[in-house]
Amino acid sequence: MKYLLRAVKYYVYLVVILAIVISALVAFKVIDGDLSTMFVNGYDSYWQMALLLAVFSAVYPRFGFSSRKAYLKGAYEELRPAVMEVMGNHGYVLESEDGENLTFRKKSALSRVLKMCEDRITYTRDVTGFELEGLTRDLPRLVSALEYRTSDL
Repeated sequence: MKYLLRAVKYYVYLVVILAIVISALVAFKVIDGDLSTMFVNGYDSYWQMALLLAVFSAVYPRFGFSSRKAYLKGAYEELRPAVMEVMGNHGYVLESEDGENLTFRKKSALSRVLKMCEDRITYTRDVTGFELEGLTRDLPRLVSALEYRTSDL
């Protein structure tokens, strides 16, 4: 269900961006404002673009969100302050804490909106440290910062 919701969000996001770009091109008179002549295939171009955006938005959540292991030595009580410091330095605040599992969200409302409210990073405690789940592009920075910060513990 989460995957489907992310795909729908991305579809809407892409359609809005495309509409803004096309509107800007029409406003600056780069292209003609007539919808039937705006694209090579006329009105057929709209369903083709919609289909292309649907395919892209259906595939993107598979690559845009992932999980990654952070190998950290020490007890949870020793690791928690380091995790809080690293996440604070990267602009995250604690959303919830369930035992040794943590959930963080972006502090900035603008950053949250730009990430379509899909900015959550989840820490799941395991024997070797934590497993982080969230945006694929954010995880390498967080994992390397955590491993560096906790290397002297």
